[in-house]
Amino acid sequence: MLKQLVPAFRMMLLFTVVTGFIYPALVTGLCQGLFRHRADGSLIVQNGNIIGSELLSQSFTRPEYFHPRPSAANYDPTGSTGSNLGPTSQKLIDRMKDAATQFRKENPDYSGPIPADALTTSGSGLDPEISVANAEAQAARIAAARHITANKLEQLIASNTQGRDLGFLGEARVNVLKLNLALDRK
Repeated sequence: MLKQLVPAFRMMLLFTVVTGFIYPALVTGLCQGLFRHRADGSLIVQNGNIIGSELLSQSFTRPEYFHPRPSAANYDPTGSTGSNLGPTSQKLIDRMKDAATQFRKENPDYSGPIPADALTTSGSGLDPEISVANAEAQAARIAAARHITANKLEQLIASNTQGRDLGFLGEARVNVLKLNLALDRK
């Protein structure tokens, strides 16, 4: 039996060193060398202070800022999760009705259909982006709060719009934190 345990123990040590130390160190080194910004969390730094990550949503509630989509995780990355509520869930229906009421209250000048991402949470609850339609639906509120023309705000939305990935995957979208920072720079 000892004849079998000694080689097994050696293999365990070998694979622990290879997969637990050498491989992670190699991958970390490559990522830091080739993709430093992404490997460090895609942090946005302003005046030497980290103000957020372009990969995580933050809660913006003031009228002069674009608001992100709702978050099942309450914008807390340690509790990243979807709501797991199905389409027939009364809790989901009630939450979406409340979100629609809140959206209409915050954006009284918008009379079109409410964009779906203004009412629904993402799978992680931390999606940093909103649809272009959602940004445009909020534009009148922000233009009034900041005393700027709707045309300037539309230009700002357009200049911060990311197209589809690889030209055909997903939809055009706007990163809320980057858009709000661009607003503050204007």
